[in-house]
Amino acid sequence: MPKTQNLWSYKGEILQCLLMVYVWKAVSAQIRYSIPEEMQKGSFVGDVAKDLGMDRRRLPNHGLRIVPTIGRIQYFAFNIHNGHLQTSERIDREEICGEVEKCILKFQLIIESKLELLGVEVEITDINDNAPQFMPMEWKLKISETATLGDRLLLPKAQDPDLGINSIQNYRLSGSSHFSLDVQMEENGIKHAELVLEKNLDREEQAVHDLILTATDGGDPVRSGSAQIQVIVLDANDNAPVFNQSIYEASVMENIPKGSTVCTVRATDQDEGINREIKYSFQKITDKYSKNFLLNSTTGEIILKETLDYEASSLYQLEVQATDGGGLSDTSKVVVSVIDLNDNAPELAVTFVISSIPENSPAGTVIAILNVQDRDSGLSGEIKCFIPNNFPFQLKKSIDSFYSLVTDRALDREQVPSYNITVTATDHGTPPLLTSTVISLQVLDTNDNPPLFTESSYTFYVIENNLRGALIFALKASDPDWEENARITYSIVEGVMKIPPPSSYLSINSESGEVYALNSFDYEEFREIPFLIRAQDGGSPPLSSNVSVTVFILDQNDNAPEILYPSPPTDGSTGIELAPHSSEPGYLVTKVVAVDRDSGQNAWLSYQLLKATEPGLFSIGLHTGEIRTARFFLDKDALKQSLVVLVKDSGQPPLSASVTVTVVLADSIPESLSDISSISAPADPQSDLTFYLVVAVAFVSCLFFTFLLVLLAIRLHRWRTSQLCHSGSMNFSGVPVSQFVGIDGVRAFLHSYCQEVSLTADSRKSQFNISKTNNSDTLTNPLTGEVKDPIQAAEDLNLNSGDLIIIQVS
Repeated sequence: MPKTQNLWSYKGEILQCLLMVYVWKAVSAQIRYSIPEEMQKGSFVGDVAKDLGMDRRRLPNHGLRIVPTIGRIQYFAFNIHNGHLQTSERIDREEICGEVEKCILKFQLIIESKLELLGVEVEITDINDNAPQFMPMEWKLKISETATLGDRLLLPKAQDPDLGINSIQNYRLSGSSHFSLDVQMEENGIKHAELVLEKNLDREEQAVHDLILTATDGGDPVRSGSAQIQVIVLDANDNAPVFNQSIYEASVMENIPKGSTVCTVRATDQDEGINREIKYSFQKITDKYSKNFLLNSTTGEIILKETLDYEASSLYQLEVQATDGGGLSDTSKVVVSVIDLNDNAPELAVTFVISSIPENSPAGTVIAILNVQDRDSGLSGEIKCFIPNNFPFQLKKSIDSFYSLVTDRALDREQVPSYNITVTATDHGTPPLLTSTVISLQVLDTNDNPPLFTESSYTFYVIENNLRGALIFALKASDPDWEENARITYSIVEGVMKIPPPSSYLSINSESGEVYALNSFDYEEFREIPFLIRAQDGGSPPLSSNVSVTVFILDQNDNAPEILYPSPPTDGSTGIELAPHSSEPGYLVTKVVAVDRDSGQNAWLSYQLLKATEPGLFSIGLHTGEIRTARFFLDKDALKQSLVVLVKDSGQPPLSASVTVTVVLADSIPESLSDISSISAPADPQSDLTFYLVVAVAFVSCLFFTFLLVLLAIRLHRWRTSQLCHSGSMNFSGVPVSQFVGIDGVRAFLHSYCQEVSLTADSRKSQFNISKTNNSDTLTNPLTGEVKDPIQAAEDLNLNSGDLIIIQVS
């Protein structure tokens, strides 16, 4: 024993030295296994290393072992080489748990490298290792020959220490035709058999009946036990003994001396003579109980043979039988309860302890792990552990009887440099017993104050097109520490905004916290820069804190409107729109579509008619860009009308763009061609009128047939690309040209012109694009046919206010 204590002391000192430089935290966990009883020593119980996710090759480094239990047999052992839990002793469930239905053995594993306790529960399942057994194996029963049919004789009960299906399930009787067997179930689930008289007895014919009573269990394989029952037929004894109580209950202290009378049973018999003489005996008694109790067969006194121990067994159940001289009997149950005494003081053991801790250790840091046990039960076994209230520590119960001494709040070495903590364990017995131990702890000084910003996050705004190197903002952090621990350096944390990284746009002064712009920002490229700024002190190790900063880019009006339709011609010609002579006022001739890359007010567009061949003949929507007729056409109106449209945004200063739209007044395409030809090539009054008329008619006829061929080719082309038209795709480089409207950079499809023709006037060497519109002034969804207003009218803009910057689209 001294050598074992020295070995444990040596191991504890080594482990304490290894733990002095770490802060450990105990984690409660539970591992459960189940094994059958009677396994060989060294049998496999469970793969602990696999269940804990540990590398078997590094098991010795973790220091995984079983925590020894004080005063108990250690049934299990841990193999440090393969991580298996094995049996170290043969386990007999009946010997350990008796009649307890669920037999569980508990112990603890400790991981010394993590200071982690793991509770292990191993359930010992029952196997059918005990056959039913009668004690004794030969019984003699006496019955009067005057017994009536249906009279019952109580047969002896077989004993089987197994439980459940492995215990006794049935009885079987053989050897006589005068009796039958009736098996009944008691309230506690135990079956008992009674011998029932089925045929009248005649002592002169047969004085003795030899029967065999067999008890079988439900195990696999089935086990059985037999007893020889000898039924002796007697002359009339018609009164059986009767106990004055069906159940006798007795409570004794566990320190009752040997030889004391525990209980006295008594039965009476109304017969006389030998049939009235009663003998008492135990009917159901095991070896365990027979060692502790003795029954006086004459007086019925139950006498204590050996001292009782509550911790070994707290309850004893006995069955007593009273038999008269005529062989009739009665049974009664005796229940002996053992009262526990507070005869064991709590046992307090310090499993692990660290002697020093940094002052900045978080609350809940483990200082020590203690194991507290009390062999008593009830109030005498209930243990309370406590420490002085004025200490910044707390005792927390982890699993079973283990407590962790942890910090309750932050420590300050400048106030208290060391502690002597007294841990006291006391039970609730009368009188209470207690045990105490002292744990010493030193507090180490650290750099425990990180730099702090005044706010948790910052937001700053900067207008786009800023100057390179301009100061954007400045941050300041404070640190209550001194000297190097209070010297703060600032830096931008990379990795928050991956594309683009904040360091490519911003730079920070590490000493002052001022942030500068490395480049000029463009609102259309990105609108915000989220990143983190870190403030780090000069302590060892250094402490730091991060703050979230978002820089929002504000928009400037730096993008002029872009006209999408009519698209600028590539050969210098002007796009032509067709308007019939019969057009009424409000007829939709065409629509100017424009967008602006800016946002907000800078992208609000308005349309204005700057110049027209015939002022007052056409009007344009202020916000829609729709060109409509303002009155009926007159004969004096020129067939070719040139309109200059100005598109202007609402920024400060406003930016604009213009486009020229040519409108030809004609009812049909041939007529427009004739009108255009007459305009571009007037007849010579000196020429021969007939000659030119013939040439004109031939030219128009050829042009008409050419137009028909072109129209047919276009129709075939449209038929081949009908899938593209149905899906709503658009081609701005070809014809027909689709109209769009620009709202904050979004292009909305309006409608497409249905017909187009390309005319080349050789005399003018110019090309005209002639389109005919449908007279619709609404927007139609090509898929659903739903008609919607093209643009919600906004508040009127003053087109004459502010300076105009005109960009000509020719």
